Amino acid sequence: MGRPFVQRSPMPGFGLSMGVTLTMLSLVVLLPIGALLMKGAAFGAGNVWDVVNTQRTWAALYLSFRLSLFAAAFNLVFGVLLAWVLVRYRFPGRKLIDAAVDLPFALPTAVAGIALTALYAPNGVFGSIAKDLGFRIAYTQWGILIALIFVGLPFVTRTVQPVIEEIEREVEEASATLGAGRFYTIRRVILPMLAPAALTGFALALARSVGEYGSVIFIAGNIPLQTEIAPLLIVIRLEEFDYDGASAIGIAMLFISFTMLLAINAVQIWSRRRIGHV
Repeated sequence: MGRPFVQRSPMPGFGLSMGVTLTMLSLVVLLPIGALLMKGAAFGAGNVWDVVNTQRTWAALYLSFRLSLFAAAFNLVFGVLLAWVLVRYRFPGRKLIDAAVDLPFALPTAVAGIALTALYAPNGVFGSIAKDLGFRIAYTQWGILIALIFVGLPFVTRTVQPVIEEIEREVEEASATLGAGRFYTIRRVILPMLAPAALTGFALALARSVGEYGSVIFIAGNIPLQTEIAPLLIVIRLEEFDYDGASAIGIAMLFISFTMLLAINAVQIWSRRRIGHV
């Protein structure tokens, strides 16, 4: 008897796929992070702590992560709303707005920073209105927040949009037929299905905001202890040829970011399990 016919999959096998995946992951992610950690190990844990444990560094780290969280939370709410409007409603200019969502992806961050500064500076269109009302936007923490919202919004909208497209309208109609109000339907039917994707978009927006540099430095003012972000402090150390100090601040950002993303992933897992039990 001949050998039994075995249908081979046209897709690459596990070994090849895993090999390519690990190679690319190592080149793009693991090697740079490993080099940063090795630089910190060579510098010494005590010296790393001495660099980080200064008023200027803590102020920059606190400003970066605090405003990044605020920006990601804002984008979580309004990014989901924007995705819902783009998917569920038809109106003039919808495709134009849909295309504009991707502008932060395509626009160089320095150009975005210059444009935002021109708009929100005291002599700008919106900045002059704010000046007349008695406050400033550019060169303050409000300017930084606006820049971080600008660069992070597409991550939430584009992550949630495909999920909304897969939700059938019959689900809402069935909920209404059973006597549920709009708010109850949104809270108990729609939001649980959107939660995993929304949290993924939140994590992506947060990660982008924490490391954002180009669009922030023009509008921030860059005043130490007030509007100086952590990435700028790293660049300042590099320009001073203090590579060990820059690595120390980078390691601090790495550990804080990893902890925050780990917590978000834990919430994601919990929300998915909750949906599975419903």
